[in-house]
Amino acid sequence: MGLAVVGLGGAVATTAVAGLELLRRGASDTSGLPLAGVELDGVPLETVTGMAGYTDLVVGGWDLDGSDLFKAAEQHGVLDSRQLEHAGPALSSITPWPAAGDEDFCRNVTGGNVVLAETRRAQVDAVRADLVRFRAEQDLDGLVLVNLASTERWPDPAAPALQSAGAFEAGLDADDRSITPAMVYAYAAIAEGVGYVNFTPSLAADVPALVELAERRGVPIAGKDGKTGQTMMKTVLAPAFRSRALTVEGWYSTNILGNRDGLALEDPDSLSSKLQTKGSVLDSILGYPVEDHVVRIDYYRPRGDSKEAWDAIDLVGFLGQRMQVKVDFQCRDSILAAPLAIELARLTDLAAQRGEGGVQTQLGWFFKAPISPDGAPPEHALHRQEQVLLDWLAAAPAGR
Repeated sequence: MGLAVVGLGGAVATTAVAGLELLRRGASDTSGLPLAGVELDGVPLETVTGMAGYTDLVVGGWDLDGSDLFKAAEQHGVLDSRQLEHAGPALSSITPWPAAGDEDFCRNVTGGNVVLAETRRAQVDAVRADLVRFRAEQDLDGLVLVNLASTERWPDPAAPALQSAGAFEAGLDADDRSITPAMVYAYAAIAEGVGYVNFTPSLAADVPALVELAERRGVPIAGKDGKTGQTMMKTVLAPAFRSRALTVEGWYSTNILGNRDGLALEDPDSLSSKLQTKGSVLDSILGYPVEDHVVRIDYYRPRGDSKEAWDAIDLVGFLGQRMQVKVDFQCRDSILAAPLAIELARLTDLAAQRGEGGVQTQLGWFFKAPISPDGAPPEHALHRQEQVLLDWLAAAPAGR
């Protein structure tokens, strides 16, 4: 099964590629992979469903930095020396394809490994050609494109080119700049019958035009913004507070991180995209607006990939008495995200095997802002999302 990654040279992607290689070599176990070891009625998940195994994945993709993945992984500093040694030959053999980028949408992350195509239509054609070549060269049974690129600023979601499939086609021909680089990849994937996952906060396949196109062509799409650290904790804690009738009076969240994602978020427009996906979770779960819900994200270079998330939660309980909960999650950004990207690729391929196109609502478990086919508010509580996914897996017939 092919996994085509946008942002292949980033910390999350290089961690995922190294992890898959370490699994192949028997140099690591499946710790941290949420679906590893899951059984349905005592039978391994892959046997019951026909889902691709971890060692079946073949990875390629695009990045604005053309360095091979060993050099990229060294720079990101996520892997230890032993892991780099074991995964090194495989990482060194992979070089990102030239990427379709636009500095206007992501100002702080640039590079010279750019596809020679200036218009949006030409960029789409180049990405489609890469997918066709990758599928043929690797003799793939299935292929999924996962967007792990840095966060882009949002265009106007109401732009005419984004409202219907026909308008989007016309927008490509007119080089309409309300069509973002993330949408270029999403459209190219859908046009080639390749499942698409948006792990970023960027506006992509969730615009009406691309939802329509995915439904029409029967291509599975999922997103957006992977739910890894702080927001995952919110979707665990908020349902507990609600179940005990504890009113959340305020919730102050701040994050510091120093990786390439953090650098991208130093740009106010990219940061705005991120905050929109992080900010909608609480009110939906609790059933009322939390007036004093504050979210901060600060780039702090010395921390690298070791992200730290602090939460100060003010609660009101019986007799109006106030209480506090404080959480300090010292996490590894890519160590949390890479396994989710791997699982999403396998699950999206499984949806394609089953002929299930359009928005994959059962994959909401993985996202801060799950997209829905009709624009209805999504479920955010982690335990409910997990049950939806498990029920879907139990209904999945085996076989490609």
